[in-house]
Amino acid sequence: MATWNDVRRIATSMPDVTERVREGVVDWRVKDKLFVWERPLRKTDIAALGASAPSGPILAARVPDLGAKEALLASDGTVYFTTPHFHGYPAILVRLEHIEVGELEELIVEAWHARARRR
Repeated sequence: MATWNDVRRIATSMPDVTERVREGVVDWRVKDKLFVWERPLRKTDIAALGASAPSGPILAARVPDLGAKEALLASDGTVYFTTPHFHGYPAILVRLEHIEVGELEELIVEAWHARARRR
């Protein structure tokens, strides 16, 4: 089970990363580009998810593209999910309490690469 301390440790170990807290919600950015962030569910998310709405901490992470997002969604529905708010957007939601730390690290590193790469 991963924690916010794991997220912080992994994210801040990457080059050029800053941590920001706004209105009690934490995010991590590379060169001012959001790559992982705390994402509490909103009322509309809970309504859309219904009984399957998780109650624990939720991490959002950028992914390289929609194909990568679909692959994660298909890989483990107990860890990865999405909401209508994120349809068509290259980001995945993660039940933090269900992801192993090694897998979390892979996800964060990939998210960092997706946002830090030069165009």
